[in-house]
Amino acid sequence: MSTAVATKVLSDRINRIEVSATLAITAEALKLKAQGIDLADFGAGEPHFSTPQHIKAAAIEAIEKNFTRYTNVAGIPEVRKAIVDRHAADFGTSYTPEECVFTAGGKLAIFNAVEVLIEHGDEVIVPVPFWVSYKDIIEFAGGTPVFVETDEAENFRVTVEMIERAMTPKTKAVILNSPSNPSGAVLPTEDLYAIVRLCHSRGIYVLLDECYVYLTFMGEIVSGASVTEAKEHVIVLGSLSKTYAMTGWRAGFALGPKQIISAMSKLQSQSTSNTASMVQRASIAALAGSQECVSEMRADYIKLRDRVLEGFKTIPGLTCTVPQGAFYVYPNVKAFLGKGGIKTVSELAAKLLSEAHVVVVPGEAFGTSEHIRLSYAVSGDVIDKGVERMRAFFAKLG
Repeated sequence: MSTAVATKVLSDRINRIEVSATLAITAEALKLKAQGIDLADFGAGEPHFSTPQHIKAAAIEAIEKNFTRYTNVAGIPEVRKAIVDRHAADFGTSYTPEECVFTAGGKLAIFNAVEVLIEHGDEVIVPVPFWVSYKDIIEFAGGTPVFVETDEAENFRVTVEMIERAMTPKTKAVILNSPSNPSGAVLPTEDLYAIVRLCHSRGIYVLLDECYVYLTFMGEIVSGASVTEAKEHVIVLGSLSKTYAMTGWRAGFALGPKQIISAMSKLQSQSTSNTASMVQRASIAALAGSQECVSEMRADYIKLRDRVLEGFKTIPGLTCTVPQGAFYVYPNVKAFLGKGGIKTVSELAAKLLSEAHVVVVPGEAFGTSEHIRLSYAVSGDVIDKGVERMRAFFAKLG
């Protein structure tokens, strides 16, 4: 008679992380939509625009010409050249195609960069509020996120002094996301450059999440990689998803020191391998073609932002900073906590979904306890409908 030995099924590393909060909210919303429920959906961070026609045409042409086979793991030379040329034109950088890897979305670029840099015991400084996946990606790698609290009254500004105070001998990297998901805050140029220079002087890597860099509403677009003397400690993590309305295409990239980019490519060779070949061709069209579509989308986002902020003014007790980029608002709902039996913003978000049929993401996912995130990358009609439902919902709470 054998004795059963209890064995652990799941690894410690997978148990260290949670399901992405934004994807979880999206899944719940899809269930309700499948039941025929009309939702005002502000959950997913996804442009409401269609991918521009010239980008779609490039992918179709690639398929028709049978460009459908494996490519170099890091991407074909042409797409990597298009990436470095675009970044050089816009930010004055001087990367080579060998310092670039094309990835299946910006999230994979972040994941791979953290995996090749961070070991057990390493610390990564993360300003709050933060994009949902930073914490889990760092912890999956065995690292420790060190959170730097920001002040809402200062529009969630991150200064070099705040970053310096958080540094320890264990600090390996700092993640900066500007414009920010979830707050839409833009890091002032002087702060951004000062943080990059500080990190370089300390031998600490700066991971620049530039997912929304082209959706800046304050005029000039800025990259921390423009501090070219710090190049050896800067890793640019980019995405075409939001800039060109290409979320489902899974097109991202990283720029950085050749040794790190080579390591990311090696990791990718044992996971996803190359990004879809026709997506690479489409990405070349996006990056090397006219950027007028980006300007048009950005102008529309500004109008939508102003529309939702005007709507919020009609909801007593709701306050919100003015986003300077991206396509999110991050209103403070502290005035409603404790009412109607609602204790947390997660409970508030759940009630908004079940009772008002409004989809939002609770602030706990981003490291704060008094906010909800709404994506205004939707039609104006959805904004109006959603604001009206929120106004009625909050009024009932008293």
